[in-house]
Amino acid sequence: MSTTDWLPDGFGVQRIATNQTRLSVAVGGSGPVLVLLHGWPQTSRAWARVMPALAQDHTVVVPDLRGTGDSDRPEGGYAKTNQADDIRGLLTSLKLTGPVAVAGHDIGSMVAFAWAVAHPEDLSHLILVDSLLPGLGLEEAMDVAEGGMWHFGFFMTPNIPEMLFDGHELEFITATFTALSNPGTFSPGDLTAYADEYTGRDRLRGGFEHYRTLLADGRENRALLAENKLPMPVLAIGTTHSGTATAQALAPRADQVRGAVAPTGHFVAEEDADWFTKTVTEFLG
Repeated sequence: MSTTDWLPDGFGVQRIATNQTRLSVAVGGSGPVLVLLHGWPQTSRAWARVMPALAQDHTVVVPDLRGTGDSDRPEGGYAKTNQADDIRGLLTSLKLTGPVAVAGHDIGSMVAFAWAVAHPEDLSHLILVDSLLPGLGLEEAMDVAEGGMWHFGFFMTPNIPEMLFDGHELEFITATFTALSNPGTFSPGDLTAYADEYTGRDRLRGGFEHYRTLLADGRENRALLAENKLPMPVLAIGTTHSGTATAQALAPRADQVRGAVAPTGHFVAEEDADWFTKTVTEFLG
């Protein structure tokens, strides 16, 4: 499934060499820059329902993270601070100057957060959508001995997840997306499109590599936050499942944190595009 099959009107796609890899990025609109970073197992397609409205007031930059979509799948470089450098390189190539706003969902939130702690001068606003953060509670949430979520540790395991998921991509996508979203959010075509993006062991590996750096990501985040708080305004969006947990975890680490709870499951921008657009636009305004 090519990026251009779902791309909203007014957006164009480029492939740009950055930070020793090559990323696919969709760009549209005009005004202050807003970067949208997707989660796993998704691609830049995850933002399609909100891109047109956000582009009315912003230059919207929507990459496929390394290892996903139409971007390259290198062997390494998946540390979240390094992926932040991927996006910084994109903006330099696009001649888009900062500071910029960034919104991340799921794994994309972890990249956005790492960007904020490593290069706070780059960002005017930080928006985190339904994600635990390495170094700020993720490690406890993935501790299965204490009832934590099993999938984090499993996805970190080299080779085995690719072997077991190979040939079952659509089954997994369908079960997961259905369980974590409001009914009717994703059509069969949507589910097939996402499954196609992760079909085959190399595409699966590119996705799982995002998990295999999480413990190191947490150590790096804690070190970077040891002496300084985040200076930019932060909006932490939770859901009917996660509530305000991320906002609470961030409160001691940032000067300005606002929490919001979406009337949705995990896939906020796709489940309620109007709510997401309104909430983000008001925060940025």
